[in-house]
Amino acid sequence: MKISKQSQRDARQLFRSCQANGLLDEAKVRQAVTLVLAQKPRGYVGILSRLHRLVKLDVARRAATVESALPLAADLRSDVSAQLAKIYGAGVNVSFSENPSLLGGLRIQVGSDLYDGSVKTRLEKLEQSF
Repeated sequence: MKISKQSQRDARQLFRSCQANGLLDEAKVRQAVTLVLAQKPRGYVGILSRLHRLVKLDVARRAATVESALPLAADLRSDVSAQLAKIYGAGVNVSFSENPSLLGGLRIQVGSDLYDGSVKTRLEKLEQSF
């Protein structure tokens, strides 16, 4: 579906108004959607679809997944969380999981950024170099 430039601008403006201290406020997003649905301005479907996309991208940008071969100690978890908060700002939701196929090291994904320091990846790169 093609969205007009005005609808895109309106959606960006709505998105910015839903932020508080640099973080997205869920209550404000719900209120904005309710308001748009009640008023039904021209191109409101485009506005809502673009707003949905912006919210989805922001949520993905603030979600971090840390994979390790073995369970991480509590102090290492807190160090990793602190470093991610330092790099990406407050409001990063960090989840830890175990993936035995990594063999060792960490694999961290935050939004579209991927930091792969796993032994598995290093071995694959070494194999490709031959």
